[in-house]
Amino acid sequence: MKVALIQLAYGDDESVADRTARVADLVRAQAGHDLVVLPELWSAGGFDYTAWAERAEPADGPVAEALAAAARDAGVTLHAGSIVERGEPADGADRGLWNTSLVFSPEGALVATYRKIHRFGFGEGEPSLLDAGEELVVVGVPVADGGTVAVGLSTCYDLRFPELYRRLLDRGAEVFAIPAAWPRKRVAHWTLLGQARAVEDQCVVLQCNTAGTHAGHEMGGHSQVVDATGKVLAAAGLDEEVLSIDIDTAATQQWRRTFPVLPDRRLA
Repeated sequence: MKVALIQLAYGDDESVADRTARVADLVRAQAGHDLVVLPELWSAGGFDYTAWAERAEPADGPVAEALAAAARDAGVTLHAGSIVERGEPADGADRGLWNTSLVFSPEGALVATYRKIHRFGFGEGEPSLLDAGEELVVVGVPVADGGTVAVGLSTCYDLRFPELYRRLLDRGAEVFAIPAAWPRKRVAHWTLLGQARAVEDQCVVLQCNTAGTHAGHEMGGHSQVVDATGKVLAAAGLDEEVLSIDIDTAATQQWRRTFPVLPDRRLA
């Protein structure tokens, strides 16, 4: 599976429309990949909390339309990072806003959505502004040899909760895709936890972080691709960068057979 992680940098002086057009062009430039991944909340601003309500849109809104077209033009499966989604509240206590990942097929169809389960902010930030997701999502990504690869979806702060990844593993995930807006001051946790999730679940981990500085927060960059043994196959720095790599997905199954730790689990 050929993968591209677009570690996007942005600041406060770029409009959502301009940024969306720029990102769509970056996606089109990744033609030839099977899967392209963008960071979390890149259109709304990962830490730009005060703008979220204004920038919220439905899962078929303008940002989604632009990225669906870009995925179709490039012929790639596109994990479009996430948006602040506006929808119908489940009940009167909900806000009708979620941190929602969108996945588009190479034909430009929306094939999966994932609403972030763990909201960062310790009672403020996301918990005070957004509703929590509840559903686990694993999506099949078609690859050049005619097969599909099962990719489990999660977002940023989810990375700190290993039980989520065990459940994705039990649903057949071979790869974890993790878009993020992870700040620089805690970037050591970002890289360490990515390797931990790979080792304990014997899955490939694709971590696509944000670069640049916005809303007073310097972002951590350091997107990385980790194989099922915990080896870092590719890593970015602090600036905008595209990581492009061919992943041997058959090696994951071989590693699970060679070092069969997963069958020894005793606690579900």
